[in-house]
Amino acid sequence: MPAWNEILCAVDFSEPSRLAMLEACDIAKRNDGRLTLVNVYEPPAGAVASGDMIAPPSPKLLDMLAEDVARKLETWRIEAEKRVGSSVSAKVTPGEPAAEVVRLAKEGDFDLVVVATHGRHGVKRLLLGSVAERVVRDAPCSVLVARPAPPLSSMSTSRISPVFLSCQINVSANA
Repeated sequence: MPAWNEILCAVDFSEPSRLAMLEACDIAKRNDGRLTLVNVYEPPAGAVASGDMIAPPSPKLLDMLAEDVARKLETWRIEAEKRVGSSVSAKVTPGEPAAEVVRLAKEGDFDLVVVATHGRHGVKRLLLGSVAERVVRDAPCSVLVARPAPPLSSMSTSRISPVFLSCQINVSANA
């Protein structure tokens, strides 16, 4: 098994990303690794001021958004620290989630990125895209994708556990 000592876990405060955080905590604890939680939020592109006028969001609104995200992330960081039993870092950054997670993974020299999938299919996935898919494709390291268990009503067997996928893609210029 690879040595996953530097772990980056992307969270969006959804239940699936909480499952990803819990998995990242377990891996960090088992490997005596360092865990960093990250939330990438997309700042509003514009706000309707009046009628048909669209104005950029005020700096005060952007600051309030960043502070709100930072408060939520701090709560998650504290929970992660309790689970890991050692210090956990947290970062908040604006931008496009997949691109920022990949950038941070490269810059931070992480061994593993942990992300969640919401399990969207069809038109929803087509319209919203998949952050997890783009991170798997572009990350410079292994990526673990945590997926929630299906609802009980859709289970065809008596017990189904959450599914985790680990994928590492190495691209060599000599290949």
